[in-house]
Amino acid sequence: MFGIFKGLGVTLGQLTKKKVTLQYPEVKPVWPERFRGVHEFIPELCIVCNQCARICPTSCISLSGSRDANKKMRIDTYDINFEICILCDLCVEVCPTEAILMTDQFELAAYSRDDLYKDMHWLYDNHKQHGTYQALQAAKEQAAREAGSAKETETGGEA
Repeated sequence: MFGIFKGLGVTLGQLTKKKVTLQYPEVKPVWPERFRGVHEFIPELCIVCNQCARICPTSCISLSGSRDANKKMRIDTYDINFEICILCDLCVEVCPTEAILMTDQFELAAYSRDDLYKDMHWLYDNHKQHGTYQALQAAKEQAAREAGSAKETETGGEA
């Protein structure tokens, strides 16, 4: 009988405390800075060095490329099988050009296993929607503005 009152005491004690439940998906959680979610991929930065595929412990990354007219490597395919990917971040750490990054997106639920195979186009769209694309564009615009103002000050000093 004492156990029932003890349990009710714990329950009643919790009623007065602040609720920690989020109304997901309307309210998204705030993730830590180093949270490892779904990858984002920037094909323009990839040099097809294959280091990401070699270091992957589950071998879920497949990558291929070819040489263009300038004898420079150009990426043809970059696929990740998220069915076996453990989001370990090793591919991001080893990438010399930072073409692979991690986002804070984690929702990959699918009705079919085939939907968990993602190609470089899907990963690039993920980069545009959930990744650092907006920050990179803002940085480019800021650099262009700074270069323009520096050029104006140089020409203004000569005149």
